[in-house]
Amino acid sequence: MDLRLDGAVALVTGGMRGVGAGITRTLMHAGARVFACGRTEPATLVEGAEFVPCDVREPEQVEQLIAAIGRLDVLVNNAGGAPYAEAGASPRFHAKIVELNLLAPLFVARQANFVMQQQDSGGVVINISSVSATRASPGTASYGAAKAGLDNLTASLAVEWAPKVRVNALDVGMVRTERASLHYTENTASTVPLGRLAEPEEIGACVAFLASPLASYVSGATLKVHGGGEVPAFLREDT
Repeated sequence: MDLRLDGAVALVTGGMRGVGAGITRTLMHAGARVFACGRTEPATLVEGAEFVPCDVREPEQVEQLIAAIGRLDVLVNNAGGAPYAEAGASPRFHAKIVELNLLAPLFVARQANFVMQQQDSGGVVINISSVSATRASPGTASYGAAKAGLDNLTASLAVEWAPKVRVNALDVGMVRTERASLHYTENTASTVPLGRLAEPEEIGACVAFLASPLASYVSGATLKVHGGGEVPAFLREDT
């Protein structure tokens, strides 16, 4: 049962905050050397990780980032997200959301694949998607659509880049982060069958599994990490 990643080099986009920080910490605990990128350096860094500035929406910056890292065994496309905005928001707003949540992961994965295909051991790409990919997402419609596209992209790249590179995704539910209070209320946990929000390291544990030899025959898969999803409305006491 080998979940160790000793000697592996990993890149986590958006890996210094929230879910990304949990993923970074977990991969380091498993023995990997972890690079984390973001547009700006945060005030608090994950100790032991190496921060590299990069706007993943800019292909030229992505190319420079991957070149600077050199060897790359694991890529985690974690950067993403969207503020609440109804579908009547400006076209530019929606374009930016799709750019961050769908095109940027493609840009980074594309560049990482160039490196991984040249390595004897290949590599692993893990896309952090969302439960919004598979259910209605009012208020974040373009985000949900982009994440649905990311799940489809995952399946396509897994076929196109095999056998050297495995590509998988996580459809992540609600996670307790430093910004959770902006999105969730005290009662939100009651809508989850497991009765609580996920911790960032729990998402990291799933990433570590998919990156490890234990998942050597897993590619093109989307793993739901959502605590059972949502309790159906007809089963809730307040309905």
